[in-house]
Amino acid sequence: MPLQDLHATLDDSTEERQTIAERDPPRVRIRFGALTDIGKVRVTNEDHFLVAGLSKSMQVYKTSLQGRDKSLFSDEEGFLIVVADGVGGAAGGERASALAVGSVESFVLNTLKWFLHLSGDDELTLLAELRQSLERADRTVIERARSNPVLHGMGTTLTMAYSVATDLYIVHAGDSRAYLFREGVLEQLTRDHTRIQPLIDGGAISPEDAKRHHWRNIVTNVIGGDRQGVFAEIHKLAVLDGHTLLFSTDGLTEPVSDDAIAEVLRHHADPEDACAHLVVLALAGGGPDNVTAVVARYQVDQNP
Repeated sequence: MPLQDLHATLDDSTEERQTIAERDPPRVRIRFGALTDIGKVRVTNEDHFLVAGLSKSMQVYKTSLQGRDKSLFSDEEGFLIVVADGVGGAAGGERASALAVGSVESFVLNTLKWFLHLSGDDELTLLAELRQSLERADRTVIERARSNPVLHGMGTTLTMAYSVATDLYIVHAGDSRAYLFREGVLEQLTRDHTRIQPLIDGGAISPEDAKRHHWRNIVTNVIGGDRQGVFAEIHKLAVLDGHTLLFSTDGLTEPVSDDAIAEVLRHHADPEDACAHLVVLALAGGGPDNVTAVVARYQVDQNP
């Protein structure tokens, strides 16, 4: 399967799904690594991240059944990854990214109707609610900024992954990034929401030249900012055994090339080790910004 065909935007995700009864989902295990560093220039770290597992459970209070445990848990898990990079100055940026990550965490825990097996309307509901999670975070940051003039205009990027079995949904705003690494090839899944990106897309400037352009850090789509309203870029893809995901802030991707990132992921199988080496590369490149990296490696065991 060509690499570019592996993932699709929401509008492309229209194929018929099997019913729950027809599906025997594979066993998915994920190894995580995550690390953040203040860098060599900033006085505060405005990056925040979250890695969490989600599981179905049932608390049995009373039953006539013999030998029934009081707590029952599903064998299957979902996973949530969030990376955010604050903008708007030290106080505002750090506060905005923390608020946004906390808002998404709360939304997933208390509101998201997530399903271990998705089909039909279930998936449409999930996709709508993933959008709502960013919209709620946007409102949270805006409202907090209005209550404190010092925080006016604060905002944050946010890149989130929601993973259930082999289904992966990515929700994104800003210029933090999600990458897929498979068979030695690194692919950027998300699009940078920056003023320079349309020039890159139109071929007016190369990606390498864009790294030195004065527009490179002007983010055009964030949670918070000067006015309410965020565009949620959503992707869906199927993960396979051996796939590796990388989520990072621009403190990594600005000083470190994609080729260098791929080299680290190729030679460091342990996710924690990979994150440590990626941060070292960012610091060796001058550490111009806070740097955060989250690496997730998938092991997928197909049921017979």
